[in-house]
Amino acid sequence: MSKRGAASTSAGVLDLPRVANVFFASYMETTPKRIKIIDCFLVYMTLTALVQIVYCALVGTFPYNSFLAGVLSCAGSCVMACSLRLQSNVANARDFGFTAPERSFADYALCVVVLLLLCVSYVG
Repeated sequence: MSKRGAASTSAGVLDLPRVANVFFASYMETTPKRIKIIDCFLVYMTLTALVQIVYCALVGTFPYNSFLAGVLSCAGSCVMACSLRLQSNVANARDFGFTAPERSFADYALCVVVLLLLCVSYVG
């Protein structure tokens, strides 16, 4: 490997914090508040699923149906929230056609209610 390749690789690693700062500043500046709220919910649901998985790994899987229902409800909610995020983003209006934000949220809420009813019935 040449010295130039090694130098560009190390420079790329050193620029990672700067790239992250530019990305975060751009995200905070250009992303609408509604999308930021959905992103926070996605992070929350992902962390909740990870906590459940770690708990299951450390303590055990005695109520296995409860563990599966909890993790699958988090995963399902994340998938549906990603869909809501895609439909709520104005930049994606060309791909999805125009749908009112109220309709997108109503579809999301109905799907989450069905998902949670399925998870509760799975627990027993």
